[in-house]
Amino acid sequence: MPRDAVPLLPDRPTDPHHDRRWLILGVIAVAQLLVVLDVTIVNIALPSAQRELGFSDDDRQWVVTAYALAFGSLLLIGGRIGDLFGRKWTLVAGLLGFAGASAVGGAAPSFGLLVSARAVQGVFAALLAPAALSLLTTTFTEPRERGKAFGVYGAIAGAGGAFGLLLGGALTEVLDWRWCLYVSIVFAAPTAVAAVRLLHHVPVAPRPRLDVAGTLAASSGLFAVVFGLSRAETDGWGEPVTIAFLAAGAILLLAFVAVERRVRHPLLPLGVVADRNRGGSFVAIATAGSGIFGLFLFLTFYFQTTKGMTALETGLAFLPMNLSAIAAATVVSTRLLARTGPRPLVAAGMASAALGMALLTRIGVDTAYASYVLPSMVLIGLGFGTTVASAFATATLGIAPRDSGVASAFVSTCQQIGGAVGAALLSTMAASGATGYLADHGPAGDAVRRAAVEGYVTAFWWAAAIFALGAVVTGSLLRSGVRPAPEHGVPEPVAA
Repeated sequence: MPRDAVPLLPDRPTDPHHDRRWLILGVIAVAQLLVVLDVTIVNIALPSAQRELGFSDDDRQWVVTAYALAFGSLLLIGGRIGDLFGRKWTLVAGLLGFAGASAVGGAAPSFGLLVSARAVQGVFAALLAPAALSLLTTTFTEPRERGKAFGVYGAIAGAGGAFGLLLGGALTEVLDWRWCLYVSIVFAAPTAVAAVRLLHHVPVAPRPRLDVAGTLAASSGLFAVVFGLSRAETDGWGEPVTIAFLAAGAILLLAFVAVERRVRHPLLPLGVVADRNRGGSFVAIATAGSGIFGLFLFLTFYFQTTKGMTALETGLAFLPMNLSAIAAATVVSTRLLARTGPRPLVAAGMASAALGMALLTRIGVDTAYASYVLPSMVLIGLGFGTTVASAFATATLGIAPRDSGVASAFVSTCQQIGGAVGAALLSTMAASGATGYLADHGPAGDAVRRAAVEGYVTAFWWAAAIFALGAVVTGSLLRSGVRPAPEHGVPEPVAA
């Protein structure tokens, strides 16, 4: 048995990490920040990377898509690996692997190596994200402390993407685009050392067999869906390749459900999803991920191409949303969720984000940031922070410790798939809006800039509709009242 292993013995505490739980929260927080900010920080680096490495506009999407494909398709198996082999070493492997891939990507002399490094980043992120959330779930079980811990986690989930824009803008302007990749090493390496020192490894006994059929069906199905959505974003929904991959993904995921109903040790026990509060929380996470994409993508284009802001100024412009999301997530997790349950909070958060998106449709080529954009960003930040803090905490409540890794992975999967759907749908709507404007007004004068803004406005209307629909659906699914106590008693040790 390894030196740091802690066996489950009757005369030992069930949680060997209780005294150091707040330090462990710091490790979890940095790990989650690493995953979230990487989604947006690389977007800031893309124009500079394209100029230096000389790849085309058509190829540019693969810097983002390679990461999304690996991350989205491997999350469920990454979560189950943590359940089977121990969350401590899964977390450490994810951190070190992510740091190594970031180093290779930052030093990449060619487009091919950069894309390959991004794919490897996605592989290790699929280990890292569910391990971090499952550690949080099994470490903090006392309701008051759990609320504080999930407040921190929800704040990072809500504001980490905008922080990535701010950090990416600063690094690109002050240093070089490559530091948008190198900075992951600064986060990951010290966190891995801290994880080795703070966490214990608890052997899993007996260790169930891996669900091979379910793993193959889930991974290939998710890969097909994410790839199909990526093709829809660039080539259109009617292209044969897009339709083929989306159809294959749907068939494979249906086959996955059929397999999980029959195998003895399923990759994802269907009872994890069947609970109304958990199921509604998964829907909320996917919906929020889909709707928020319109803010990050199109508002970034608006700031830089229409308003002429620098990358750093763009990041600073997102700061009010960061602060409002952090404030909302903290208050919701520590003061409100235990009193009201998730239903009113998630519905109210979605409604606030929908209103903020609707107000953003007032923007124009010459409108002012303070009067037209700022109020919208505050409303969206409050709504998004309220939604994700409530949904993350509820989605992982009452999960048996042996399944907390794969349940946490399903949370990240919903977020990832929701973002991919938002990317494809909102990009299509934006392109349609811009094309329609040019068809009506022609390309003369300032029409091209105004057409771009019309596309952004169209995307914001659709994002508002997504959030509004999410408020109705989650309000119907989720239950009101005080959150139930965990169903499985005292959890196993945090690193089991």
